[in-house]
Amino acid sequence: MRIVISRRSVRAGLLATAVAGSLFLGVAGCGGGKDEDGLPDDYKVVAGTQLCGGDAVSADASNALKVITGSSSFEASAEESTVAHAAVDLALAFGDPRVFRGDICRVYSPIGTPDFELRVTWRWVDGPPTGTPAPKFTELKMGEQALAATDKGYIQFACRSTELRSSEAAHLQIGVERWGTPTEPEGDTEALKDAYATVAHSFSLAMAKELGCEKNGGLPEKPVLDRA
Repeated sequence: MRIVISRRSVRAGLLATAVAGSLFLGVAGCGGGKDEDGLPDDYKVVAGTQLCGGDAVSADASNALKVITGSSSFEASAEESTVAHAAVDLALAFGDPRVFRGDICRVYSPIGTPDFELRVTWRWVDGPPTGTPAPKFTELKMGEQALAATDKGYIQFACRSTELRSSEAAHLQIGVERWGTPTEPEGDTEALKDAYATVAHSFSLAMAKELGCEKNGGLPEKPVLDRA
């Protein structure tokens, strides 16, 4: 498993560097490989469809990210934050009880804008879902189970693939969750639920295709937002 370092700490470091850099510029008049705003030259802001490797966020999911975050621009993802990298990790972890979850990607608002972080994760589960979802979730008709709330969304699907070294179907859950201090949702709560479900579907379908899951894990090509 590769080690994932939180980019939030990197952002804090960049901000500190920007402050220190501005003071230094005032004295020495030299940028030292940074833009005038103190950020590294390679710092980028991108559209939603360019996040997480460029093949995980559909146009629908990009629009959904705008509903969730209020923005259509985001901090560029780390090079290793892709579905392809995560697929290698979770395939290696399959069947290992010590490793059953991990990161796929994190979505951040650009530096200098209100803080916002989404975490996209994977988790192996033991089998088809049982029990009743918590009241905050709305259940949708996708995969084995699709759950959407105003601050998160989860999709579980069954994957039968030679990449997993098993003849049995495995059960995988993809989650998209707002990180940080909980706040009351602003705006249309049903639209927020649909948005989280749409983003979760986009990553789930991308993962199913990357793993070579039979029939894409039973997931539709487009998000289905009908209530179960």
